[in-house]
Amino acid sequence: MDAQLVFLCSAALVAGAINSVAGGGTLLTFPALTWILGPSAASAVIASATSTVALFPGSLAATWGYRREIVSQRRWIMPLMVPSLVGGSLGTWLVVSQKDAIFQEMVPWLILLASALFLLQPTISRWTGIGGHHVMPTTTTMACIIAFQSLIALYGGYFGAGIGILMLSSLALIGISDIHHMNALKSLLASAINGTSVAVFVYNGKVDWTYAVPMIFAGIAGGFLGASIARKLDQNAVRWVVVCIGFGLATYYFTRVYLPSQFNA
Repeated sequence: MDAQLVFLCSAALVAGAINSVAGGGTLLTFPALTWILGPSAASAVIASATSTVALFPGSLAATWGYRREIVSQRRWIMPLMVPSLVGGSLGTWLVVSQKDAIFQEMVPWLILLASALFLLQPTISRWTGIGGHHVMPTTTTMACIIAFQSLIALYGGYFGAGIGILMLSSLALIGISDIHHMNALKSLLASAINGTSVAVFVYNGKVDWTYAVPMIFAGIAGGFLGASIARKLDQNAVRWVVVCIGFGLATYYFTRVYLPSQFNA
């Protein structure tokens, strides 16, 4: 295995583990792939597609790791699964149907948004009451949560990083107070969103399989490992590492996309 594959598989392994805990692994695999594939607009789309395909089996592995917790939350699966599938499909369709340059210009903003979500995770958790006790949501609240899940899925299909935090926040509002139960349902819904994205990307020939296949196995190992040891991980430390990486990458991509002359000087 050459140095590039070792680098990409290492990124996929860590990303799979991070995704099983809170999400955000795309912040590692996407820039790793763009570094290997090059800075062009077309390469940005291929990197996004390859990253999604590489991490998808890992999210399935994480879901399997949480299988016992998912059973206790089965009543929420169908109400949230449908908007996840529809939104994920639409978001990915936007990526493959628009000009590549549009997605490239959106990359710095998407990474900045995902990094900000990581930074604000404790605040979001306190605001939504994660870990607290809730009564059953009203019909209006449930309708708002379904609509919010649709927007999360739309964003997830378009880029993906940070959807875990958004889903954990919305799941708290429907009365799920156990973080491991939330992580289980989040992993299942993320698998649905990413699964639709994989189908659209593969159909449109946007995946670089040379890198995707080995990264898939690394992502699976990371996803299963992360779900298995999630209770022992220092989630705060993991979040801060990803936040620092994310803001650094956002700065890098803003410079490369919007100040190309200074970047190439």
